Amino acid sequence: MSLHRFHPKLQDAIKGYTRHRFARDLSAGFTVGVLALPLAMAFAIASGVSPSAGIWTAIIAGFIISAFGGSLVQIGGPTGAFIPILYGIVAAHGVSNMLAATFMAGLLLVVMGLTRMGNLIRFIPISVVIGFTNGIGVVLALSQVKDFFGLGGGALPAEFFARMRVLVELAPTVNPYAAALALATVALKAGWEMLARRYPRAGAVPALLMALLLGTALGVVLELPVETIGSRFNGIPQGLPAISFPLPDLSRLGSLLAPAITIALLGAIESLLSARVVDSQVGDRHDPNQELMAQGLANIASPFFGGIAATGAIARTSTNVRAGGRTPVAGIVHALTLLIIVLVAAPLAVWVPIPVLAAIVVVTAVRMGEWHEFARLRHFSWNYRITLLATFLLTVLFDLTVAVEIGMLLASLFFIYRMQDLTVAEPLGVQLRPGLLAFDLRGSLFFGAVAKLDAQLDPARLDVEVLILNLREILNIDTSGVDWLEGLQEVLEKKGATLVLCGLGKQPRSILQRSGLAAQLGVHNLCVDIEAALLRAREIQNERE
Repeated sequence: MSLHRFHPKLQDAIKGYTRHRFARDLSAGFTVGVLALPLAMAFAIASGVSPSAGIWTAIIAGFIISAFGGSLVQIGGPTGAFIPILYGIVAAHGVSNMLAATFMAGLLLVVMGLTRMGNLIRFIPISVVIGFTNGIGVVLALSQVKDFFGLGGGALPAEFFARMRVLVELAPTVNPYAAALALATVALKAGWEMLARRYPRAGAVPALLMALLLGTALGVVLELPVETIGSRFNGIPQGLPAISFPLPDLSRLGSLLAPAITIALLGAIESLLSARVVDSQVGDRHDPNQELMAQGLANIASPFFGGIAATGAIARTSTNVRAGGRTPVAGIVHALTLLIIVLVAAPLAVWVPIPVLAAIVVVTAVRMGEWHEFARLRHFSWNYRITLLATFLLTVLFDLTVAVEIGMLLASLFFIYRMQDLTVAEPLGVQLRPGLLAFDLRGSLFFGAVAKLDAQLDPARLDVEVLILNLREILNIDTSGVDWLEGLQEVLEKKGATLVLCGLGKQPRSILQRSGLAAQLGVHNLCVDIEAALLRAREIQNERE
């Protein structure tokens, strides 16, 4: 298998690039950069690291994903989906090992892109995707309960049941000022969105940014006794971060492999879903393998600057498209906008209340879920319901890795069951001579259907001289199907009977020839169609008479 050729979309986008196009990309990039600021800080704090880590992730990873990605309009950076995973790694292994796991995930993503695994991500069923997306939304909202209500105590456990127990114990310590400010922030965001619908010019300022500014102003003017970025993190450093090397603790290398795979898998799924969602809006088709390589490079580089895991962000990418962004230049402008904000306005971040950022994350968690899918479950099959609900509950109660593994296993088992259910052997609907049986086989002759066909076509119970199997409607045959046919042929041969196959398609004929079964049956017993097979059966019976 040849490796994928490194060819970023930016190379094609700058051909024939115009001043008008740059003006639109500049406006869109600035809009998304302003929107990304509160999200980057909020997602970082929720992940157990400083807000500056989130901002530098958006800057470094956002620039790389746009400059080297396979989508024209993808906006990369920290996302809410990573929060439960990163928080769990920080709680179990510390920040340095979380950065190392992110670096390892970046290497995996680059390998996935080079080996053309981008299209394989689409094999994940939509029921699994919806299940873990909604599950992440619930986990994300629960992770903000402590800061939303200003509860006392230290960091919460990463494990669900332990976290719920601690939250119940901390309930009496609720800070009414923090809760009121968080609720006001949610109301301010909703109110600004309503105002923007009535007065479109107001929509030039993102609702999340306005909620951040107004919520911060409330906290400062009213001098509310709530925690701020300044009191918890001593603000955001004004300037470039120190470069560090995200080397894992060798004693924990094995335990970091599973989290690294989870980060890589989630990053691949979310980025490619985001790219696919906006393809039709911009009239382009993204390159999934190039996108994976860019995501990998971003996650390799981000930890060197203290940044966390990054991927394509669906909400910011959609905002970019709506704002007029049509090339990767908009994503690059988004990263540079954040860089300028950090270098110029970082000292102002000390006033930002933690409950305001918690409210922003809660709003994001609610909006990231496809909650309407629960109401539509009654319209789908029981196997779809089980897969979606199992993935959802496992994501909430345990972790994403277990949820996706079990979800994929359930989806595969249900698919096998469905395929074997569709595989049938029906008697040929014509009058046949004594000693001759003929069946039409439909579906797929694979390992899941062998037991069912064994019961229908048990050669030990068949009183037959010639058995015809019409495989015209068999889509494919695997090695288990070949083994079943070989066993059927051997038993019939011992009884002095003959097996005749007809209607072989390209794949069934190829595997029978490669396995040697075609040679065992003989060319005369492999017929073009059912008419030729019936003629061959009469010849065999006449020879025996």
